[in-house]
Formats: sequence, structure tokens, C-alpha cells
Amino acid sequence: MVIGAAGQIGRPVVDALARDGWAVTAASRGGVRDADWDEGVRTARLDRADGDALAALVGDGCELLVDVVAYDAGHARQLTSLADRIGSAVVISSVAVYEDGSGRGFDTQDEPDGFPAYPVPVPETQPTVAPGEATYSTRKAALEAELLAAGDTFPVTVLRPGAVHGPYSPLPRELYFVKRNLDGRGRRVLAYRGESRFHPSSTRTIAELVRLAAARPGTRVLNACDDEAPTVAEIGAAVDAVMGAETRTVCLDGPPEGSVGSTPWSVPRPVVCDMSAARRELGYRPVVSYADSLPRTVEWLAGMVRGRDWREAFPLLAQAYPDLFDYAAEDAWWAA
Repeated sequence: MVIGAAGQIGRPVVDALARDGWAVTAASRGGVRDADWDEGVRTARLDRADGDALAALVGDGCELLVDVVAYDAGHARQLTSLADRIGSAVVISSVAVYEDGSGRGFDTQDEPDGFPAYPVPVPETQPTVAPGEATYSTRKAALEAELLAAGDTFPVTVLRPGAVHGPYSPLPRELYFVKRNLDGRGRRVLAYRGESRFHPSSTRTIAELVRLAAARPGTRVLNACDDEAPTVAEIGAAVDAVMGAETRTVCLDGPPEGSVGSTPWSVPRPVVCDMSAARRELGYRPVVSYADSLPRTVEWLAGMVRGRDWREAFPLLAQAYPDLFDYAAEDAWWAA
């Protein structure tokens, strides 16, 4: 059973498991069926917040439960309450749980010198923020703590993706470059010399890790990132290549100047995760490069914003990055 099957991560996860021979029930709020899925995939409607509905759907049991939308300790307890009916589980968390040696994490990034200084690369043994209910990071940490505490009851693999990318994303960072090309913006400004690295995670990479963990049940925590961690300048160049665009790029030595130079990847220190544990424990090997994953994403993004306000198409992205396309500020910067 895959919970959250209609979302960005859930769709390729269902596809990967079905292709690997699993009889899959794809559960989502709308009971959506993806055109790429095998016809044998069963769909079901499920409100993730409804524990009774989840228990009823699990019924007498399932060999594998994959939860791509679990968010906090309450969701974890829903799963552990069904431990006697679940063979093993794979649950999606986030690299946002990591904390550096000075107590800095994603929750402190807007404070003066608050962005974390992680080791490069970040291993799964890196300390995490304290579990709690206050933020996305603390709630994901609480999710992990509850699940891992029950690890002797049923095997659970926790996966920590980075900057997730692929079609059907509610927060598609690649739109930053795609929309600029569609709008004929032939120049751009990147902060931090264009060298920012925020480790991307293809949905196909995550799906492959789920597939491998399903075949090797165990209690573990693994990073779930791509084999490559390109810089923001390299990401822009890769999008340009897909779209056949030529763009002049100018880099700021330091942070953005207001909205100018700011992108969804613009971080002052690298966030690069170690994938050696996944290779060692699951036999993981990369299934797609960042550049090779882009054409489908770019095509989907272009279709989503064609004839529409980008904020209408992606309200979550607009909430997180309201000044993502502040062309007036950019033009004023170029003119200064």
C-alpha cells in the first residue's frame, strides 16, 4: 500500500513497485490513477488524517506500507498501531531534520549567521533537531523518533530526501529558470557566486530507494538524494540546455540584494548529503542523472504555467518564495 500515491513522490513509487512485481494499492485523497501505472494497480480514497479509515484500508494486513505524506508523531503512531498487520514500512522524512554542531538548522536560517554549517557530505549520523510540534523540521524529527522507537515491532526504513524534483511538484524549484526562459529573460543574477548547493532528490531516485528497501526490510535511516549535487549555476545551465536557451549569468559574491540573486537553491553554505549508506545497505546505484531527469519536468512545468499566473498554478511555491519573479527589481539592478 502506498499512502499519498497521487503526489509527486507517490506516483513514481507506485510505478516502481508495480514494475517490481508488487500488487499495489495506491491510496490518495482523490483516489487518482496515473496514466503510467500498470492496469493491475488498485486505487483507493483515503484521508491521511483519518486513522480509522487507514486501519480499515490496511484490513487484515499488507506486506509493505509506504507513506510518502507522513508528517508528525501522530502519523507515526497511526502506523505503529498497525504494526501487527504491516510486514514492513518505508516512510519519507526530510534532510531538514539535520542540525549542525552549533545548534543551527533549517529553522534558524533566517537569523544572523543562522544557516547551518554541515559537514560535506552529511552522513545519517549527523545530529537532528529536537522532536516537537513547532516547525516542519521538528515535526519530521518527531515522526522519525516515534517510528524508530518502534523499530523492534516492525521494520521501518526512513528516507531523507533533499530538494525534491520531478513532475507534479507543489513546490517546483526548477520553475525559477523555466519561467524566465519562457518569458524571454536573457540574463539572470545568482547570489553566492552561483556556487550554492542544495542537494536535489529526483522522485525517480526516491522511488528506486523505496523499491530496494521494500526488498530488504529493516530498521534504518537513509539519505535519499541524487548521485550529483550540482551548483545553482549548473542547474540553470542544465535547464537552458533542455529549453535551447542562451542566458547571460552574472554572480554576486555574497548574498542576494533584496530579491535580486535569490533562488530556491541559494544557500550560503552547502547542503550535500552522503549516499554511501544507501549503496552499502541497499545496493543502491543511481538510476538517472539530474540533467537526464529534466526534460519531463520542464515540459510539465511549461504546460502548468502556460496561459496562467504562476501563483495560481503553484500557490505553495508562491507562499514560500513570493518574490521569485520580481523582474522590476532585477531590471532596476541591471540599470544601476
